[in-house]
Amino acid sequence: MKFKKLVASMCIAAISVASLAGCSSKPAESADQPDTATPTEKVQLQIGFENSMSEPIGQALQHWADLVDEKSGGTMEIVLYPDSQLGNKTDLIDSMLLGENVATLADGAFYADYGVPDFGIVFGPFLFDNWDQCWTLIESDWYKEQEAKLQDKGLKLLASNWAYGARHTLTVKPVNTVEDLAGMKIRVPSNQIQTLGFNALGAAATGMSLGDVYQALQTKTIDGAENPLATLYGRKLHEVAKYLILDSHVLNFTTWVCSNDWFNSLTEEQQNILLETGKEAGIYNNQIQQESEADYLQKMKDEGVTVVEPSEEVMAGFREKAQAFYDQGDTFGWSEGLYDTVRAAMGAK
Repeated sequence: MKFKKLVASMCIAAISVASLAGCSSKPAESADQPDTATPTEKVQLQIGFENSMSEPIGQALQHWADLVDEKSGGTMEIVLYPDSQLGNKTDLIDSMLLGENVATLADGAFYADYGVPDFGIVFGPFLFDNWDQCWTLIESDWYKEQEAKLQDKGLKLLASNWAYGARHTLTVKPVNTVEDLAGMKIRVPSNQIQTLGFNALGAAATGMSLGDVYQALQTKTIDGAENPLATLYGRKLHEVAKYLILDSHVLNFTTWVCSNDWFNSLTEEQQNILLETGKEAGIYNNQIQQESEADYLQKMKDEGVTVVEPSEEVMAGFREKAQAFYDQGDTFGWSEGLYDTVRAAMGAK
């Protein structure tokens, strides 16, 4: 009996030693094994925008998404939502202010409505004489001050060097001079700057989501809409409005904006990837925008649009009428002498 107890005790001891030896060997073994921890999730930025993927800006966004994937080694991604799939611009900006990982295309006119009033002037009618003035302005100290103010409001600019295009006016009845705009209901994005800008030209500006414009033109709820040729054609607005005046009332450079809190949650490397690729994609965008404009114009002509190319005398009438807009600085809460400050910053003579 004693012998059996002794054997049992020895077996138990042996099993215990073996178990301990097995446990103690695991860290040593794992040190030589590859790390099998769950990989970190991709950093994702969802970009919602009103345009279609067929437009130059949609193509340039896809290029940006590809660059981010490449430069980040697949650890970051941009997911695109065209045709207002994520909601309108205001909805998206409100989401950014809650810190969500979304971005959209927006302009100074919208930033004025979000607490940076001086930024709105960049969307004033006939402010710029040429595109070089736009690119000079975004590199200026004045522009950097506006960016900093916007960050204080919770919004971060990722890129500003994207040409959206010269904005023209498409209508259901002919417009040959600025006087012809009198009383016409012209759709503009829903912000104060563009509303009062078109009102200064004599029109009755109507704020509306881009997605609603086709039906509004078709039912004669509005008399016209303004946008670059790529957008006017891309949204097929020329099917229901057959008169186009090439007034170039705004040389529209645009920006991509996201949540400042979300941006600050990224590593410095991730931030740099977004900023650098955003600028690179902007250069690509500007190239295809320029190449596409003549093509869009010809397509519109071929599809029955009457195009007016105003003379310099007619354009002088537009510019003269537009000056009343810049006399409303107090209405917008602008800094004193803002018009002259910005013209100087863009290198205008």
